[in-house]
Amino acid sequence: MPPPPRRQPPHDGPAPASPPSSVAPTVDDVGKGSYAHEDALSAHDGEFTWTEDEERRVVKKTDRNLMPVLWALFMLSFLDRSSASSHAKTAGMTKDLDITDAQYQWLLTIFYIGYVVATPSILLWKRIPPHVLVAALTLLWGGFALLQSAARWEGLMALRFLLGVSETCFAPGVTFYLSFFYDRRQVGFRQGLYFGAAAIASCYAGALAYGITQMKNPAIPAWKALFLIEGAPALPMAVVAYFFLPDRASKARFLTPREREIARLRSGADGRTGREGGLDLKNVWEGLSDPKAYITALIYFSSNVSYSSLPVFLPTILSEMGYSSIRAQGLSAPPYLAAFFVIVFVCWLSDRWGDRTILIIPLSLVGAIGYLILALVETTGVRYFAIFLCATGIFPVIGLALPLTASMHENDSKRGAGFVLLNLIGQCGPFLGTRLYPAHEGPYYVKGMSIACGFMFFVTLLAVLLRLCVPPFPPSQASSLSEVTLKAGRRPSTPSRAHVAAS
Repeated sequence: MPPPPRRQPPHDGPAPASPPSSVAPTVDDVGKGSYAHEDALSAHDGEFTWTEDEERRVVKKTDRNLMPVLWALFMLSFLDRSSASSHAKTAGMTKDLDITDAQYQWLLTIFYIGYVVATPSILLWKRIPPHVLVAALTLLWGGFALLQSAARWEGLMALRFLLGVSETCFAPGVTFYLSFFYDRRQVGFRQGLYFGAAAIASCYAGALAYGITQMKNPAIPAWKALFLIEGAPALPMAVVAYFFLPDRASKARFLTPREREIARLRSGADGRTGREGGLDLKNVWEGLSDPKAYITALIYFSSNVSYSSLPVFLPTILSEMGYSSIRAQGLSAPPYLAAFFVIVFVCWLSDRWGDRTILIIPLSLVGAIGYLILALVETTGVRYFAIFLCATGIFPVIGLALPLTASMHENDSKRGAGFVLLNLIGQCGPFLGTRLYPAHEGPYYVKGMSIACGFMFFVTLLAVLLRLCVPPFPPSQASSLSEVTLKAGRRPSTPSRAHVAAS
């Protein structure tokens, strides 16, 4: 039985001196990605403690060094995925290339076929160092995005399939990656900041497309300029990812050796294990056979029916509401800006409450009401307001479903399997979503709006069911994890071997 915790008072001054090297791991030990540094602990009958101030310092350093890079990468990823193709259409791509409505819908669908086919690659985050994996993926999708500017329909089909393959490992994998650094009471807010980049990307793409289509006598067609401008930044960002993304908290160069050990120990102190090392196939199977994972995947599927179609078709919907294509580009930005603030707020709130499903319920209803208005009302101003309801309902639901998966499972292997299942099922939603708005059903798209509305109501029912299966985090999870005492020779990666003091 571990000794009683050694409580440390909050410390306002400089961090206390590091304990002797026999307790604190060396830089070499930390970099090995194994339990070599725990062997150093096991050789001495000592304790490792830290203060709340030290823990806050570790979290802030992680935020400053991790989140801006991930945020920028996901924004570029989302631009290349959907915003470029949607705004390229209104900028004249389909007209210049003689692309029919059916062919355009295939351009949207083929991306998600590649996305689903490559979904098991999410588990590569446990096999390949993340800084290498992310850099390679960013180079790939950036290159594919740039090549779209020189392709015809057949080439666009191949490139968008490859774009889906390269992005499927990154976007959902980052949520998995964040769980390496933050406990379940912190990952939701960071996931909200990260996923909010999708809303900002959609907002930025609308404003950028508006500016490009306003240019007089451009050297190249506006839609080609969009692909080039939105794809090019991915190439230098691949270099940034390679040099700045840490593989684990225990390998973060922006932390001191003592801070790395604090980060490593606190990540396992909320009862979640397996933070270091490779895949555990038994845990992978347990993750794939968990009924809660299937309910969450159905929530993701149903939300994706609407989520995948809104950024792609919004400029077209606005154009057919009577706005010029140029004004439609600009008017598509404000709903996404509103969605960004809602995403960040509700994800922060979900961490505070320790409950994500309780927030999915009202948000999915907001999205459903928005689509219901779009299906029934023809007044332009009211329909534009309904688009705000759709965006502020759908985007936050997706933003909550991802950290919900991260916090449901107690180890990385099960969590990784949960994300694979989430995407294998959930990313099939866009197969339907990208075909909701055929041109001949414009300008009101009553059938498409009604289908999206029905799926958002279905999300509400699924969230109620999941709420009965996944209660809020227990009160003990809300307490500080800073006051942890470890008996020498016992690994901190199992709940029975770490003692967390109640605050």
